[in-house]
Amino acid sequence: MEDRRNILFDEMPFSHKLLKDKKALIYFKGKEVLVATGKDYNKLLRVIDLDNKYELQLFLAKITGNFKHGNET
Repeated sequence: MEDRRNILFDEMPFSHKLLKDKKALIYFKGKEVLVATGKDYNKLLRVIDLDNKYELQLFLAKITGNFKHGNET
């Protein structure tokens, strides 16, 4: 299982906002961490269509990758 501590399922730390120009803003705990475009944007639309909150959180976690460096919360 990818989320052994159930953070994605319990806290749902990721959110997104779709923009008009085929871009999506990805947020982690309310802070913007990525602008998804191209393939990532298209995959995001497909995951949104699945209507599964956990799968959406997992996908957003994967495309943001390792954005935290240091002691951020």
